[in-house]
Amino acid sequence: MNVIGVIPARYDSTRFPGKPFAKIMGKPMLQWVYEAAAKTPSFSKVFIATDDNRVKDLAESFKASVIMTPAEAPSGSDRVWAAVKDLNADIVINVQGDEPLIRPEVLEDLVQAMKKNPEWKMATLGKKLQPQDLENFNTAKVVVNKNSEAMYFSRLPIPFGRVKDFSTTACFKHIGIYGFQKSFLQEFCETPPIEIELLEALEQLRALYLGAKIGVVETQFECLGVDIPSDVEKIENVMRKNE
Repeated sequence: MNVIGVIPARYDSTRFPGKPFAKIMGKPMLQWVYEAAAKTPSFSKVFIATDDNRVKDLAESFKASVIMTPAEAPSGSDRVWAAVKDLNADIVINVQGDEPLIRPEVLEDLVQAMKKNPEWKMATLGKKLQPQDLENFNTAKVVVNKNSEAMYFSRLPIPFGRVKDFSTTACFKHIGIYGFQKSFLQEFCETPPIEIELLEALEQLRALYLGAKIGVVETQFECLGVDIPSDVEKIENVMRKNE
């Protein structure tokens, strides 16, 4: 199976313009993500997908392959589809461009799970939920079935606990890195956003609406992305501890 990694990256982030250029331990954030993706064993190729020549020049400065995509792409998934639609691929991994702590073994786990479960049209990651995460509206949660497939995603506390001794073992913290079968990525991106997706601000609900099986691969990886400039210091602190 041919597996391609794609890193969508744009310059005009509302909360952090020029985010791909943010220096983390002296290196641009986009380079951290690309170098991790490039070490993923199953990736036959890794591309950075952007609509901005400044990002293109940055990517090419560290020898990354770049695909230019339309500026009007409404989401990262749409940018990924624009990048791969004419390429030969069976599985496409959407690697978030603002996750400088991502590790190749995490991406490889996602790929291997998709290879073992060909009925999964899409796959993502989940981490054991801590009790304090349940009430955090900024944390997306996913409830899974016995086959490690997503039943529903929400930012609200799910499942709702009617008892005080409530266990969160039925639910995971959602880590927003996605794998797609290429054929389903096309269907997903050609389907307009649906009501529950817009209400929850979670695009993966569109895949459930379409009847797709979404595999949830358990991971110990702690998602810590860069949304605003102050997040850079947090990332650097984690990197220092890991050293």
